[in-house]
Parts: sequence; structure tokens; C-alpha cells
Amino acid sequence: MSVDTTMQSIWYGNSRLAWLLLPFSWLFGALVALRCWLYRSGWLATVRVPKPVIVIGNISVGGTGKTPLVIWLANELLSRGFKIAVISRGYHGAATQWPQVVGKDSKASMVGDEAALIAQQTNAIVVVGPDRVSDAQKAIELGADIIISDDGLQHYRLHRDCEIAVVDGSRMLGNGYLLPAGPLREKSKRLKSVDLLLINQRDETPVHISVSRNYLQYRVTLRQLRSVKTGEVRALDTLRGQQVHVVTGIGNPHAFIRALQHMGIKVLPRILPDHALITKNDIHFGDALPVLMTAKDAVKCQLLDLENHYWIVEADAILDDQVAAAVVDCVQASIQARA
Repeated sequence: MSVDTTMQSIWYGNSRLAWLLLPFSWLFGALVALRCWLYRSGWLATVRVPKPVIVIGNISVGGTGKTPLVIWLANELLSRGFKIAVISRGYHGAATQWPQVVGKDSKASMVGDEAALIAQQTNAIVVVGPDRVSDAQKAIELGADIIISDDGLQHYRLHRDCEIAVVDGSRMLGNGYLLPAGPLREKSKRLKSVDLLLINQRDETPVHISVSRNYLQYRVTLRQLRSVKTGEVRALDTLRGQQVHVVTGIGNPHAFIRALQHMGIKVLPRILPDHALITKNDIHFGDALPVLMTAKDAVKCQLLDLENHYWIVEADAILDDQVAAAVVDCVQASIQARA
């Protein structure tokens, strides 16, 4: 069992091992509280860039369904005539100079898998780097009207005009502890201060969250298969009753696997750590069974010569009209406040 899998079982199970890590969580919590106080009191400066900044993030580590929401919002705002930029950390990117402007042919190994995917699936300006302020300034130089900060909830140095927090509807906040005993980057009360709280509803199970505020729901739906090699599109139903390999290195791989199983697909899983680089050995099984992966995994296979039985499972964030209107209204309010 990998370290990543072990920590996931501690955070989202009932493992008593979490108790052993609580002293480190208390120290982490004290450091988080001190950092927040330093920003609130002005000891650490917050930079307000000339254009509105919309943060989409979470208070837990990975796997909430945030990236499809970022893609949906970027495309929605682009369709309304805005010039949109998405800024991101570029996690696990190996570039040595920052900020980096990401194009549709950028390598995930250099700029990070999430940034590469966003660049492929939108026409937004995409800029990555460890300094969100520099990223935003570069995006504005390139003509952006609105900045979407992907996973930027804890990056307090960059002033934000609208905060949207995302919570996974199946795992919620795990055991409720801060890192490393639990999955939380900040205490759950942080969700009370965001402009919108969105729950990614994975299934029909009722959502219960202890934060005393209203929330809206959306879902991420598996849409279709696309051949990694040829781009051929097929319906997911064509695999119903069949056995397939699934290779994935995302934050919540079990949600992806369960969704495939719910469609009647027999899954042989190979789970890699979140954001793991994918090699030929990781996806070679010595048989001709279909091999499925998420779009975020597929961008890490750009340099691999894959055969016809490798497929991307494409997914979309689905927001009903009321939820979509609430998200767009939040953005428009931030724009008007800047006027």
C-alpha cells in the first residue's frame, strides 16, 4: 500500500492512526492561524491586481471535482465575451522559470497536469507558477479581463473578489482533522466566509455538512470515451458488461472507479499517487483489454505511443440553471464592485 493510499484511508476511514498524528495537526493549525492573522492585521501584504480575481478552491486535499468546475466556469465566461485567464500552481511541473504560459501543446511534465488539461479544454489564457500574484499580473499583461485562480483559497497574498469553495459530496470533510491527521488545510469554519459553497454530489446519498450555511450542488458526469491514439469517440455504454483496466493518478480515484462500475463496467484498477507521472510500464498490461483513464491522466501520456485500446473517459461539470446562475452572479457582482 502506497503512502498516498495509507493517508487516504486514515483521513476518510475510522482509523485510530489519526490520533497519533493529532499533535502535528495542532502544530499545523497554529501555523495556519498565525499566517491568517498576519494577513488580517497587515503584517503580511495582500496584493490587489487591476482585474477581478475569482478563486475556486477547497479546504481539503485534492479530489473534490474542482478542475471540471474551473473548466466549466472558464468556458461559460468566455461564451459571454470575457477574456478569461486561469492561474494555477503548476503542481509537479518541472519548468525552471516562472510564470509559465500554458498552451494546448504544453507538456504536463513541465506545467502540471491540471494546467495542461485546462489549456486543452478551454480557450482561456492559462498561466502557472508558485507566485499567484506574478501569475495574475502576467495574465493581465496578456489581456485577461477576469482571473480564475484554480485551487487558490489558501493563497492569501493575492486579493480575491469572489471565493467559491468546493466539497466532495461522498467524502465531505473526512475525519474533520487538519493535516496530517486529516485532509483539511484549514478548519471547517473557513467555509462560512466564502461567497459560494458548492457540493460535488457524487450519488443520491443525502449530503450532511456541519457548516451552518447554505450550499448549492452540482455533479461531475462521465460523458463518453475518446481514443487516445485516433480521437475516435464512443459511448461508455459500449463497455457495459466488459472487463477493462483503469489506470488513474487523481485525488479521488475511487469515485471514478465507482462511477464506471455503476455503469456496469468491470474494472481492474491500477491506482497511482495523485499527480503521479505515468510511464509506459504503468499502463502496459500485456493484453488487449481496453485501458481507461481520466482526461487529467491522459495529458501525462502525451509522449507515450499508445495503441488503439487506450481510452480517455471524458467528464463534464453539470450545473442546473439555478446553480449556474448563482455562480455567474457571484462573478458579475465582483466585476460590478470593481467598476
